[in-house]
Amino acid sequence: MSISLTENEKIDLEKRHRKERDGRIRDRIKAILLHAEGWTGDQIAQALRIHPETVYEHLKNYRQEKKLEPCSGGSQSILNQAQTKELISHLEGHTYAKVKDICYYVNQTYKVSYSIPGMNKWLHHHEFSYKKPHGIPAKADPEKQAEFIEFYNTLLNTTSENEPIEFGDGVHPTMATKIAYGWIRKGMDKPIQTIASRTRLNYFGSINLETMKMVIDSYETINSSSMEEHFKKLRERYPEVPYIHLILDRGPYNTSYDTAEAAKKYRIKLHFLPPYSPNLNPMERVWKVTNEYVRDNRVFQSATQFKQEIDNFFYNKWNKICHSLTDRITDNFQILRPVFSG
Repeated sequence: MSISLTENEKIDLEKRHRKERDGRIRDRIKAILLHAEGWTGDQIAQALRIHPETVYEHLKNYRQEKKLEPCSGGSQSILNQAQTKELISHLEGHTYAKVKDICYYVNQTYKVSYSIPGMNKWLHHHEFSYKKPHGIPAKADPEKQAEFIEFYNTLLNTTSENEPIEFGDGVHPTMATKIAYGWIRKGMDKPIQTIASRTRLNYFGSINLETMKMVIDSYETINSSSMEEHFKKLRERYPEVPYIHLILDRGPYNTSYDTAEAAKKYRIKLHFLPPYSPNLNPMERVWKVTNEYVRDNRVFQSATQFKQEIDNFFYNKWNKICHSLTDRITDNFQILRPVFSG
């Protein structure tokens, strides 16, 4: 959508903006002027702290009708208390990307018509905000998660002090650029170079939450042989203890016969997480921290540099920062509950 303003139109809009007392009209004028100066709808929305769809409606109304005044109340009618309660419940279960789709649903369901600005106001009033949802595994079982947490707490309270408990997991970071959120000045974009390399590394590591120390190494592939190598390194870390407890997910190399035999050899007791429960493994949080320090918004010039950076984090940087991460990498587990996806 393009709006071209003459010099006189700009002057008139600037004058009205200075005199206007209605903040809604001032926002419309600012949106029109900024758009005429080359700002995108998203940039205008961010600057004015309004939804991009609202910006679109402001620009459309001005382009088609030279309209600056909002409709009285923003809506032709309102929802009653029961309808409001129903709509809140519906929106908690269904995620809409566009406000106009909510307006359509309300109109079709309740025969109540809201404008986009009116619905934006309704959403904010009822404590809805426009943000990215948090994904959880669809097959997560709350009962099995609760059972594991109970088992883990029993393990903590009954295991001898000289039997360490470790959480283990594998990760496969790729050299491809990982774009992540960051602070960028308002009204500006920040391009980041990207590469689509398929170079991939394989690490397996485990962490002791009492000490925040890790045992970790890279492997050509993670299989039963690499698991035995990890068991050997764990035993070297704890040479005198009678048993080491290692908590893992149910990946095929964790549950294989060869892995079980190797665990017996090194006096390691394996305990398994319930399926689809990454929330119960603190090593998953270690990998997230790794990305933040090494991979996010980074471009690596070679596979050698990529591996050097990852190794440096695990073998040097980690020991310097690990004790500052005890509030993030913890066994204060939360249960994932099934949600309705819509």
